[in-house]
Amino acid sequence: MSTASAQFAKPEDAIKYRQSALVVLASQFGRMQPTIKGQVPYDAAAIKANVALVQTLSTLPWSAFGAGTQGNSSAKAEVWSDAAGFKAAQTKFEGAVVKLSAAADAGDLDKLRAAFGDVGASCKACHDSYRVKK
Repeated sequence: MSTASAQFAKPEDAIKYRQSALVVLASQFGRMQPTIKGQVPYDAAAIKANVALVQTLSTLPWSAFGAGTQGNSSAKAEVWSDAAGFKAAQTKFEGAVVKLSAAADAGDLDKLRAAFGDVGASCKACHDSYRVKK
């Protein structure tokens, strides 16, 4: 992860980047919740477009977790002290997003709901282990 920090002039830049990427990712993911909960009709094309954005956004924050970038953030020290575990959580999340994309492509709302739940569970697991509780 140390070479990743070279992409940012200051540790604060990395923190701001990853926080921004995660906020946009969460917002985009959240836009699908009304459909998943059955509060709005299922629009397969809209969901597919949202999932495509989630898939792109899901790759952005990780390069900003370089060495020395904990700073004043909600990332726990375990992000760096348990780098292998953090990488495994990232890989699990990205895999869940790939499955969400496949479900969106299939146009099956039940599969989409299950895959959406898996992505949410991977987010929660990572937050539980690597994010300071607010």
